[in-house]
Amino acid sequence: MSKRSQTNPIPKMLPPGHVGMMSVITTEIFFFASLIVVYLAYIGKSISGPTPEEILSLDLVSINTIALLTSSATVVLALKALQRNNIARFLKWMLATALLGAWFLVGTAIEWAGLIGNDHFTLQTNLFGTTFYTLVGFHAFHVTFGVCVLSFIWFCGLMGWIQEKHHQNIEYVSWYWHFVDTVWVAVFLVVYVIGR
Repeated sequence: MSKRSQTNPIPKMLPPGHVGMMSVITTEIFFFASLIVVYLAYIGKSISGPTPEEILSLDLVSINTIALLTSSATVVLALKALQRNNIARFLKWMLATALLGAWFLVGTAIEWAGLIGNDHFTLQTNLFGTTFYTLVGFHAFHVTFGVCVLSFIWFCGLMGWIQEKHHQNIEYVSWYWHFVDTVWVAVFLVVYVIGR
């Protein structure tokens, strides 16, 4: 082996799964960034109808936020349990993650039911309604997808189809879940804190 090849090793390539998931997350970052920018651009531009400070409340959404952020911790605990080949603990924490995500979705549905039923605030009400439901709705769609995937993983684990060797693939799902949680922090701050 030549002296040059010893000093300049060929850089290691990232595994395809890393590249794939990073590409998905990067695309999603740009998608949500554009929705957030549009929301910020149109705050206060509605001619008629309610404004964010008139109808948005922090009570329920704060509880939902705590549930969703807690799910980031439980998915980490699930992965650590799987790395140790403790399937029972993995199943417990994976189920907790899926249930916390479902809790968030139920809370969002309750909030929307109140906004639509009590305040008659819909997608067509005004520009605020259009941007609010688009931004929060797309996030809820991503959470729904994540909950479905987490539930499927839990089911596969319950059936004995998941072992420690599957850790890396499940870690990719956790990257997506952490992304969804991080996006919610941005949405929460923009819609419920700055926007009010």
